[in-house]
Amino acid sequence: QVERSRPDGALLTGETGAGKSHIAELIHRYSGRRGCFFTVNTPSIPDHLFESEVFGFKKGAFTDARTNKRGYVAEAEGGTLFFDEISEIPLWFQAKLLRFIDTKKYMVLGESVERKADVRIVAATNKNLGEALKKKEFREDLYYRLQVLEIEIPPLRERRDDIKMLVKEKQKLL
Repeated sequence: QVERSRPDGALLTGETGAGKSHIAELIHRYSGRRGCFFTVNTPSIPDHLFESEVFGFKKGAFTDARTNKRGYVAEAEGGTLFFDEISEIPLWFQAKLLRFIDTKKYMVLGESVERKADVRIVAATNKNLGEALKKKEFREDLYYRLQVLEIEIPPLRERRDDIKMLVKEKQKLL
């Protein structure tokens, strides 16, 4: 039985450039989590590499696995794993991600033992996931699990007063 007493993540929606990544970082920063904030830039990952990139692999797990590789989940242990453009994740991997969100368990490729990880999932998209659901391009169960806390970010052109504050905050970080 999976405990679902509170949401442990968020789905951020809005146009490209609205500040979804920035909001994801703020969620992490003010969450009290001690681990790091790690971004998964999903459009840059080839479909066949999702599992090995997100969960990691052991040397010899497949032909080109010459060394062990920590996955993004291990990198974000105790922190936040941010899936930028969640709609770009292949359907076959969406089921594995859903299982991880529900159980906090995953398997490193080439291992036979399940691992457990304390990782908050925050996801973002500029696409209409409702349309993706209708077209069967996104799993309905994953969508409903992610949108427990959905935050729509209006475009900056509708929040002109925020621009000055965002620039100042970015300068502090540099």
